[in-house]
Amino acid sequence: MKRKSKGFMALFLTVSLMSVPFQSVDAAPAKFKNCTELNKVYAGGVAKDAKVTNKGGKTKYKPHVSAEIYKAHTKMDRDKDGIACER
Repeated sequence: MKRKSKGFMALFLTVSLMSVPFQSVDAAPAKFKNCTELNKVYAGGVAKDAKVTNKGGKTKYKPHVSAEIYKAHTKMDRDKDGIACER
């Protein structure tokens, strides 16, 4: 009897772990309120692609490249150079 209950418990745990939803690849990009919040996660800001260059002069950090995150924060790109919240 104990052997059957151990087998049942193992099967139950396996099935319950399989039913836990995993984060999908299509998850929406994080939305930040302002540049201070965005720079806590992405110190150099967010660039729409790797080819863009900063128009505002020398920056301290290299921007993170992500078209999806940039698209969600285009209003934070004050100089319209393709990098939001660069510093």
